Amino acid sequence: MSKFQVISSLLILVFIIFVIYEITAFSPNHSTMNHSTSNRYIQVQLLGVNDFHGQLNKYQRVSGTVAGGAEYLAAYLKKYIQENPNTLLVHAGDMVGGSPPISSQFQDEPTIEFLNLLHFDVGTPGNHELDQGVNEMKRLIYGGFNKETGYFQGANTSYSSANIIDRKSGTPLLPPYVIKQIDGINIGFIGVVTKETNLYVTPENRKEVEITDEVSVINRTVKLLKEKGIKVIVVLAHDSAKSDQTGANPSGALVEMAPKIDDEVDVIFAGHSHEYANTVVAGKLIVQAYSNGKAFSQVNLEIDPRTNNIVKKQAKIIVTSHDHIKPDKETVALLNKYRKRLGSYFNQIVGEMPEEITRNQDANGESPLAKMIAESEREAMGVDIAFVHQGEMRKNLKKGDITVEDLYTDLPFGHSVSKLILTGDQIKLALEQQWTKDYENRLQTVGLTYSWDSNAPIGSRIVAMKDRKGQEIQPNNEYEVAVSNYLASGGDNFTALQQGSIVESGPQVVTALIHYIQQKYPHE
Repeated sequence: MSKFQVISSLLILVFIIFVIYEITAFSPNHSTMNHSTSNRYIQVQLLGVNDFHGQLNKYQRVSGTVAGGAEYLAAYLKKYIQENPNTLLVHAGDMVGGSPPISSQFQDEPTIEFLNLLHFDVGTPGNHELDQGVNEMKRLIYGGFNKETGYFQGANTSYSSANIIDRKSGTPLLPPYVIKQIDGINIGFIGVVTKETNLYVTPENRKEVEITDEVSVINRTVKLLKEKGIKVIVVLAHDSAKSDQTGANPSGALVEMAPKIDDEVDVIFAGHSHEYANTVVAGKLIVQAYSNGKAFSQVNLEIDPRTNNIVKKQAKIIVTSHDHIKPDKETVALLNKYRKRLGSYFNQIVGEMPEEITRNQDANGESPLAKMIAESEREAMGVDIAFVHQGEMRKNLKKGDITVEDLYTDLPFGHSVSKLILTGDQIKLALEQQWTKDYENRLQTVGLTYSWDSNAPIGSRIVAMKDRKGQEIQPNNEYEVAVSNYLASGGDNFTALQQGSIVESGPQVVTALIHYIQQKYPHE
């Protein structure tokens, strides 16, 4: 046999062995399938948090276990990062806003410090990042000066938002996308916030920006990423999603959007509705991990480095149970620093509640806590009528001793009480604005009763209105009404209240409630 024939035979033999290996390695019945494929694919882990709301020192019960708190969330995230170094930390907005005193009293800088401590990679603003206006949002992200706290260095997280549009330039206020590379794979992240932000944030605080449609802006941004050759695309969406624990019965804004979103989008981190979601809709994995740090999302991706395509994706929602894990020491040190700066005022006992006062709404859309807040506002301003919006309150009032911190945690937004002069017609219009074609947003009232026809057209549902003496509210008569300055400015889309005349500015809403509880439920 010639030398050439020997070499040819050897090459043929090598080729046959290679073919046999390929067939057996990828055979469904071959016991080494998972091992062989996992060696070929890059394992990427995305850990996501949404709607933290500065709950650095607050715990909640989830399925019978105590969960939450920054020190426990940090311990879990660090543990999972150790298990897979190919990890990116992401968040889907509302990390600040509606925060308890340990964060809110320092302009939410402590929460950003916490995110920096964990080295979050990518985030997007939610609607509450705009609570204090565009400039304050940008200060927390990029750094800057605040008269209350001085200079702050800002976040070390890369922020993206494709649909917060600067009115002057007509372009996104923040980068529409962020690209992160992990183990040689480029991953594109697109941030968006719910278009409903246009209703939630006061006109004053969003006058520089407009929030545009999520789907169209996601698809435009996906096109830009595809032009760069990026095939792994993740959306950080401060929009709602919900599913059963099994992934069945998906619902929410993102579930409706998913079929309309470009199929190159692989994963969507949801937020805003504080629900559980772990589901696949139109080929897109959608996750949401409740809120307030009591859980986080773990998304595992297997990526083929030859094609840059995801070959497998799956997720878990992991509760930050205090069982079987120790709090993170770095985070404990951060919390202790701010507890010391906060001082003892917030530990003072205001009163003692004989039973829990819940914010849960009844069939008429009203809640006992909202009634109590409205009554405290009415008394503070010496008027007959008061309105409160449901979003003002964040927690139930527990039975037993109530501290200043409890009330600041329940009413975290720093709103003050305003006395308005409204005509009967303006009051009626405000009540009509509780219903839109997309949702229902009930006002809480004291000093006024009304009836409505739920089958009547939107804008024509109020049947009758009476004052506290049972007299009909007259269209042209003027009435003194207590509301928060947020409602007075047209917040939550109650634009009818903007038509009223503000005749007096009162105390903070939380201060009015403190005085009310001190008088009605004194601590013994």
